[in-house]
Amino acid sequence: MSEVRGPLDALAVPRFAGIRTFGRLPLLEEVENPRIAVLGAPYDGGVSFRPGPRFGPAAVRDASILLRPFHEPLGVDVFTGVQCADAGDAPAVPVDVHEAHRAITERALEVMAAGGEFATRVIGIGGDHSCALPFLRAAAERHGPLSLIQLDAHSDTWDAYFGEKVTHGTIMRRAVEEGIVDAATSAQIGMRGPLYAAEDLGDARDMGFDVVTTSQLFEQGPAAVVARAIERAGPAVYVSFDVDVLDPAHAPGTGTPEPGGLSTREAQAILRGLAPLAPRIVGGDVVEVSPPYDVAALTATVGANMAFELMALIALGLRAV
Repeated sequence: MSEVRGPLDALAVPRFAGIRTFGRLPLLEEVENPRIAVLGAPYDGGVSFRPGPRFGPAAVRDASILLRPFHEPLGVDVFTGVQCADAGDAPAVPVDVHEAHRAITERALEVMAAGGEFATRVIGIGGDHSCALPFLRAAAERHGPLSLIQLDAHSDTWDAYFGEKVTHGTIMRRAVEEGIVDAATSAQIGMRGPLYAAEDLGDARDMGFDVVTTSQLFEQGPAAVVARAIERAGPAVYVSFDVDVLDPAHAPGTGTPEPGGLSTREAQAILRGLAPLAPRIVGGDVVEVSPPYDVAALTATVGANMAFELMALIALGLRAV
């Protein structure tokens, strides 16, 4: 087995120097048998309100330069314990959602194949939340139907926006219809904000999702909600993190901000609570970072850190198998 190649040594090369990769990791083509890879999806043609997430992968990479290898709460060495890499960006064309999604799925499958029989775990960086659909398609092609754990202010299970079936607000319905997400083993956590109609969240529940609003999350307690998600989950788990699950005070740079959301610390606690599922996590994404609306890179920094949390979970799982 080849030696793990970690990030640049920050004591030899200052963090603000050099070409940006996620966490200053090596590029995918520079390593052998990568176990975890970050893949950008710079596409935002599926947004229904504020644009800008096409610039999210670049901003998240910029904000990731302060990350260090060891995740203290989970006790896992992420960047130097397993081989991690930056796979660059998928060539998502900006003018056609279906062509953009095809390119993202194809690139994600190529990245997975770089790990050989193991299948590299891909952490997607959006882009708008529609980019989760091609990442889900790729993960399901390798691992079968997925249990989705979605942290989000919105269920994304509407049937259409402006007559269009594939937008950032419809992709979870499409994923269930395609059979790539098993709603009966999935959870949506953090729903809140005004709805179009009373049945909006009811539709998601009717599809089989365990839908937990922000109010319910704090009434029941995050630990109880996470425990229920763990109990429901199947053998292949995918975690999708929309930064609008956070209160805009913590993540102002996003397309559809909803007041009354989680704090960064609360979101970290929920993700870390998924540690029992770590060996089953086959992929994930962080989406809806919109740099044009960000303030002092708060949202990009959150995006980088939430991606690191997902990588830490996967690294923990790899240590257990």
